[in-house]
Amino acid sequence: MKVRDAMHQGCTWCSPDTPLSEVAKILRDEDIGAVPIGENDRLIGMVTDRDIACRGVSLSGDLSSLSARDVMTEGIEWCWEDDEMETVLEAMEQQQVRRMPVINSERRMVGILSLGDISHSVSQQQSGEFASCVSAHH
Repeated sequence: MKVRDAMHQGCTWCSPDTPLSEVAKILRDEDIGAVPIGENDRLIGMVTDRDIACRGVSLSGDLSSLSARDVMTEGIEWCWEDDEMETVLEAMEQQQVRRMPVINSERRMVGILSLGDISHSVSQQQSGEFASCVSAHH
């Protein structure tokens, strides 16, 4: 199976200067756990609900002064939409990531492969093994 057959197609992304409150609204309104951050047509990071809670709250009592750049995780790994699921699952397990941006041949982000997508696309055993690996303590 190819990644494109399992991924969630399309995604909303933000610039690094987007106020954290707007990022949180996107997470809430779209019922998602992460928002990719792009700058100069490049993926530079990701903001998760956990980033907001752990980094944002610990950095400042005033979240209204923070932007996506202040809390984002940098150095985001990604995969190609034509990659084999098995290969991408192994990479995600090794990196202990639950979401991976998906890029097409034109170098455009076309979706995200998430734990939920994986659980609906592979066998129950494979899904359980994946969840166990990415949920293990770092």
